[in-house]
Amino acid sequence: MAGNAGNGGSPMWLRVLCNLPLLVIVVAITVSIIWGDNSYVKRLGYKERIAQLEKEIKLNNDSAAYYARKAAELNTDPESLEKIAREQYGMKRDNEEVFITDIK
Repeated sequence: MAGNAGNGGSPMWLRVLCNLPLLVIVVAITVSIIWGDNSYVKRLGYKERIAQLEKEIKLNNDSAAYYARKAAELNTDPESLEKIAREQYGMKRDNEEVFITDIK
């Protein structure tokens, strides 16, 4: 018996496995990797959420820039303002008649 020679009759792997401090450390590391506050699974979820929020921020920044350009256009171009007033709010000049249809 090569594995039992001179060690009191127990195999080497059994003595290593039964070493209580080593077993406690391995269990603690495993638990912290899988279920801890900084676990690998949670970190992957956080990375995915960060990527999603960065996309949303970019979309919102693009939208904000679009509306800022539109607001500047309305403040400087009276024809654009009149076009919006006529099309969206049905406003008209005093001397004209407006006919609204559903034809597009």
